[in-house]
Amino acid sequence: MMMRKLTVSLLSIGVIMTSMHVIAANEPIQPIKPVKPENAELVELGKMLFFDPRLSKSGFISCNSCHNLSMGGTDNIKTSIGHKWQQGPINAPTVLNSSMNLAQFWDGRAKDLKEQAGGPIANPGEMASTHDIAVKVIDSMSKYQAQFKKAFGSDGVDIDRVTTAIAAFEETLVTPGSRFDKWLEGDKNALSKEEQDGYNVFKSSGCTKCHNGPAVGGNSFEKMGVYKPYETKSTAEGRKGVTGKEEDRLHFKVPTLRNVELTYPYFHDGGAATLEEAVDTMAKIQLNKEFSKEEIANVVAFLKTLTGKQPDFKLPILPPSNNSTPRPEPFDK
Repeated sequence: MMMRKLTVSLLSIGVIMTSMHVIAANEPIQPIKPVKPENAELVELGKMLFFDPRLSKSGFISCNSCHNLSMGGTDNIKTSIGHKWQQGPINAPTVLNSSMNLAQFWDGRAKDLKEQAGGPIANPGEMASTHDIAVKVIDSMSKYQAQFKKAFGSDGVDIDRVTTAIAAFEETLVTPGSRFDKWLEGDKNALSKEEQDGYNVFKSSGCTKCHNGPAVGGNSFEKMGVYKPYETKSTAEGRKGVTGKEEDRLHFKVPTLRNVELTYPYFHDGGAATLEEAVDTMAKIQLNKEFSKEEIANVVAFLKTLTGKQPDFKLPILPPSNNSTPRPEPFDK
């Protein structure tokens, strides 16, 4: 009798596990898996650098300024504010789950997170420093020198190691455990009827052609305004600025929809203030569809189920500057 009960229990577990697998396997979206970093010292160093404003010319702007980890990995403004209060030309994409992107930046000009990390440091409209000065600032502090040795196994601070460390930290910024992931994994009660209806509209309308995979996007470059032109004052050219090809004009990297309720405003120009507006606009210009108010509400309800567990860690205590640390330059110079 005990063997029979054990057999039945094991079969039940097998059915549950099979059910979980089937739901995820048959859907265009897959659950996010937690990340286990191989080099904890490298990640800790990257975290320090991510929060250190001294990588900027003014000593005021850090990576976290535009990719605020308390605000969905972005800054919730149309376009970010850079050196001397310059307003950037494009909306800051979220850093959360960015390791899943086929490339970085809206136009894909950086092949990976390491290459991306070096861009803002030397961009005159963003952090406005140089790689040489940024390295001198970091290398002037003995605590940083020691952390680099722990992370890389040898002495030395250079821009390659700086960007490698920042990228290693950013790779840990994934957000598993959303209610939608729980539904994918077999919890049929994780979503309400309204949310499931919204997901069905999302799929049947063709949204998953571009928004698919674990990140629900980030896998391709697509034209903004397939059926109707997108009206914007932004001068951003999209992929054309990288390839020089006219046919790539207004082709942008498809953004991830993970945590999308946190990453407003939407689109490359921040032109949509709300999810409702974003869904309505995308339906019209990308799908040639006119969603009803109920359909929009249901899709928005579904999108909010994509919010996962946010990064949760102890803030780094940065080493103090010393007499040999290059001084920051105020905005008035």
